[in-house]
This record gives sequence, C-alpha cells and structure tokens, in this order.
Amino acid sequence: MLEEDLQSEDLEQLEDEQQLFEHYRFVVDKGQSPLRIDRFITSKMEQTSRHRMQLALEAQYVHVGDRPVKANYKVKPEDVITIMLPYQRRGFEVHPEPIPLNIVYEDEDLLIVNKPAGMVVHPGFGHFSGTLINALAFHLGISQDADATDERMGVLVHRIDKDTSGLLVVAKNDVAQLRLAGQFFEHTIKRTYWALVWGNVAADSGTIEGNIGRDPNDRMRFKVFEDGSQGKTAITHYRVLERFGYTTLVECNLETGRTHQIRVHMNHIGHPLFNDDRYGGDRVLKGPLYAKYKQFIDNCFAIMPRQALHAKTLGFIHPRTGKEIFFDSEIPEDFSALLAKWRSYVGSRDIVQNVLEEEA
Repeated sequence: MLEEDLQSEDLEQLEDEQQLFEHYRFVVDKGQSPLRIDRFITSKMEQTSRHRMQLALEAQYVHVGDRPVKANYKVKPEDVITIMLPYQRRGFEVHPEPIPLNIVYEDEDLLIVNKPAGMVVHPGFGHFSGTLINALAFHLGISQDADATDERMGVLVHRIDKDTSGLLVVAKNDVAQLRLAGQFFEHTIKRTYWALVWGNVAADSGTIEGNIGRDPNDRMRFKVFEDGSQGKTAITHYRVLERFGYTTLVECNLETGRTHQIRVHMNHIGHPLFNDDRYGGDRVLKGPLYAKYKQFIDNCFAIMPRQALHAKTLGFIHPRTGKEIFFDSEIPEDFSALLAKWRSYVGSRDIVQNVLEEEA
C-alpha cells in the first residue's frame, strides 16, 4: 500500500516500522544474460536511482532467494529477487511553515526532534499543513514538489502518534535513511517511553507479548490476538517507576515497533493509559466513587488532555560514524504537571499502602 493511498487516520497511527517500507519482487526471465544486479534492478525500477539501489544492496535490503546479495552479483535466469526499500517522498508538495521545533541534535546526516503532543508527523489527507515535515522544510530552507530531487529534505524513518510527545530521528539524506531504517526494521534501536497507566501494576517489571493487529470491530483501534493467528509479533518490556495507588508510572522499552503498541499492550493487561480516549482510559477506572475524587480526575484530564505517553529516550548507531549515540528528553509540561498533581494527591494520604494491602 502506497503512502498516498493511506487515509489521514492511518498516517497518524503509522508507527509500525515494517509499514515504512515498500516491497518489490522480480523473477528474472529465462533468456536473461548475466548482468550486475544493481543494473538489472534500476532497469526495472526507473523511479529509483542506481545510487539508492547500491545503498539498498549495501544495507542488505536486496535478496535473491532467501539471502542478501552484493551489487556485483550477476543475475541468472529465473532468479527470484525481493527488495525492501524505505518509502521516498511522493505525491504532494511540501510547503515550508515557520513552526517552532525543539531540535535536540543536528548534523549533516540527521536531526533529533522532541515532538510536541498534537503535531501530526507527516502531511497526508486532511493534514497538509502544520505537520512536522512542514516545519522541517522551513528549518532546512527547502520547498519541494512531488518531483523534487534535493536529497536534503528530512525523511522520517519512524513515527509516533499525533498525541504522543517525544523523540524522533529524521534522516537528511539517502545514506542516513537506509541505514537508520534498517536499524528500526531489525529492532536494534534502543528507545524507552514513559506512560501513566490506570491501576496498580502488580509486578515491578515484566514483559508483554502478543500479536497486534487492527481490531476487526473498530478500524481505528488495534488489539492483541492471543492465539497468534492474526497480527504481528509485538514485545514490550516495562518497569514501574512510581506508584500512585490508582495509577502507576511505568517505563516501557519496545523490542518491536507496532502501531499503538504500548497503548494496546497496557490495555490488554488491564492497565490502559491515563486519558487514552481510544482505549478507554478517558474515564475513572480506579479509585473511590466520591464526587471529590471524580473532580480530581477531571482536573487531571484537563491538565493533560491526551494519552499520558512520552517517547523519552532514543539510542542508535550513527549512520556515518558507526558510533552509538543516545538522547534523553525532558518530560513535557503537561505530563510533569499531571505527575505533580498525583504526587500531591497521594502525599497526604495512605492510598498506595492501602491499595497494596487490599491486593495482597
């Protein structure tokens, strides 16, 4: 499925790294004479430069049969060639917009952005302005149409949801894009999220495993398929950072990168994210029935009118230097204020201890 065919809600949800790739398959004709595979492929894919294809071969995105091959491989009759390439820009003009960006780091190959909640990451149907890409176009001093060839335009190699805040890496050239995308695809990227979830998470740490796929009853939601018959493998590791009795602050480490993974996995184990309207966290799920407590929760929702999720850290191998780099981000103001309100609420009460005793 091509990016321009996706609906706007899909673009907002598209975090699954495997969905950020295009897949191609060719079967070599019986009468084909020996030919370098990079030349063969570029003759079949005129929209892709030979340079980009050489980078794809270097990154082991090109397979003959079930094994990767190098650029000097000579194709043979009836070879089955499969190719996986990160999406390229296409389909609409990107207008630069002077939108402030919190850029944590930048060099000639990439930049790290601390994205605010509420910002869509990529233009698409219903979101042609106000996106992270529009802001990047202004920052980089580039305006591009669908046929542009300037490689300096920032390309996202992963995404986070519109209402999730936190760190994103942006590639500034083909080399960086292919090498970074490969790390996300192979799940070697190190990243953690902070989430406030409903309920008292029993274990101090744990792992959630369960295939995630689109909910057949609601295409805007995703769910865990416990029997493994549908969806894609998803693994989330978590550890408790702070307990508030009726809610828990957890750190989540993603081993895979599925759409809504943390939101779906935490909901699956009975701990939906605080104020996550898509997965039922936008109502009182734990705590007393007193009107005063209900007012407290409403005030919390007003402080942070989105799901309580922040992409806090990001670590990977730099595509040019080969050295590991790591970034950490501050918790945004709304999340910080929410945590402060919970700390104040439980500070003069024995809520945490009472909940622990009730569950013992």
